[in-house]
Amino acid sequence: MAAAPAPTAARHAGRPRPLPMPPQGPALARLAQHLHQTRLLGSISSALYYDQNTVMPPAGADWRGEQLALLARQIHQRQSSDSYRDLLAAAEEEVHRVDDAPAGVQRNLALLRLEVARQSRLDPELVGRIATAQSRGNAIWQEAKRRNDFALFAPALAEMIALRRSQAAQMANAEPVPRSAWEILAQAFEPDISTARLQQLFAPLAAEIPALLAQLPTTPPPAPPDIPEALQESLCAELLASWGYDESRCQRSRSAHPFSCTVGPQDFRITTRVVPGQPLAAFLATAHEWGHSLYEQGLPRGDDHYFPWPLGEAASMGVHESQSLFWECRVGRGRAFAALWHPRFQAALGHDPWGGIDGFWQALNPLRPGLTRVEADELSYCLHIVLRFELELALLEQEMPVAELPECWRQRMGELLGVVPASDAEGCLQDIHWAEGLFGYFPSYALGHLISAQLSEAMEAELGPIEAVIAAGEPQRLQQWLARHVWSLGRTVNGEQLVERVSGRPLEARPFLAHLGRKLAQSSA
Repeated sequence: MAAAPAPTAARHAGRPRPLPMPPQGPALARLAQHLHQTRLLGSISSALYYDQNTVMPPAGADWRGEQLALLARQIHQRQSSDSYRDLLAAAEEEVHRVDDAPAGVQRNLALLRLEVARQSRLDPELVGRIATAQSRGNAIWQEAKRRNDFALFAPALAEMIALRRSQAAQMANAEPVPRSAWEILAQAFEPDISTARLQQLFAPLAAEIPALLAQLPTTPPPAPPDIPEALQESLCAELLASWGYDESRCQRSRSAHPFSCTVGPQDFRITTRVVPGQPLAAFLATAHEWGHSLYEQGLPRGDDHYFPWPLGEAASMGVHESQSLFWECRVGRGRAFAALWHPRFQAALGHDPWGGIDGFWQALNPLRPGLTRVEADELSYCLHIVLRFELELALLEQEMPVAELPECWRQRMGELLGVVPASDAEGCLQDIHWAEGLFGYFPSYALGHLISAQLSEAMEAELGPIEAVIAAGEPQRLQQWLARHVWSLGRTVNGEQLVERVSGRPLEARPFLAHLGRKLAQSSA
């Protein structure tokens, strides 16, 4: 860590200005208390999930599944009961009687009304079965991946697909517009998204990125140096300290799959992993997950009483991913960042295995199609998402048998990226998402790249080049800009509305493709 602790992210960026609190009439106050208690249950579930993925012994999976299922049923009951609907109706009536009620209050209630409509259509028994299947599927997936045994995982995946189809069917009548099963499930991650819109945004990626990949040199990269795990951990901690990590509010652990988790208003967790043969993977994953956590810490939650209201939540998972990808890719893979960190890596190792800053930058930007999404370079990453998006649609809506998934994965990987996995562990078993039934989540990763690129253009129009800001040792200026323009919006807008508000135009693929072209040119120089 740095000799002197860095200021916290909140101090770097200026504590986000809370969105207007609902006027505290008695009905709204009762609703707020109900929401607060529901969020407490949700935070218990988050803490158990974090424990399951970091320190829980494998034999605890069945009991943990029962714990999470019980909480899921209790939360669902609180979100769909007649008494809750009465609380919400009373709050709506109270606000209706107020002249010029703040728009934020009205949107809070509208979002709650949509969610209660969805939740009230779900069978509580189904909610419990999904939670149990998620916990069991998580444990089976970890063992199947370890053993490279897709057949072990296939029944759990088939069960989860059936459960999620049932969930979508039950929720269909609550949607404000007609939506397919996949679209209904995706609303939890990307409000208002449609498959047609995603296909429109992804088509330029699938059309243009393979041509960029064809320009890459065919010579193999140099063998990566060996960086001991303890040293990787130390450098990750040093990075976090330089970007505002506050040990009184934050915690980092190891897990099979890196993730970020908010347990409470002042309790932010991230995990990373050390990947054999990829000595910079943990460092970049730390930058990525910290970007998620910065967004969570910067959302407009003025105090713990505001925490339960919808407007204190993220605009979408695409926006969430844009924040993690900004710090991992726009900052962490930049030349200015490489120039700052190369001496630290060299000093820690006692020698320079990269032969200078340029070699270190090249190591941070391998630009070579790979098999694994979480270690993919910027150039090929979105094609990994196109693959998963297509296969999710096939599994959920086109009756593709689960048994065909490994072969379909290999075939489409070859077509999109020109590489084919030799095992299912590095193919269709590599991600945790399907084990937990998170269908509809993957496109948010690609949307995150598109959003990050477009927001970066808007940021540079105001601050100048991001590289210059990093070279000056002023990452707090980037945090301050994001706090003002992105984090403070919360869920007042959806993802695409946020992009248009900040950048002045609709979301598109062009800024991201332009960024990839520049990165490829720099790599070839």
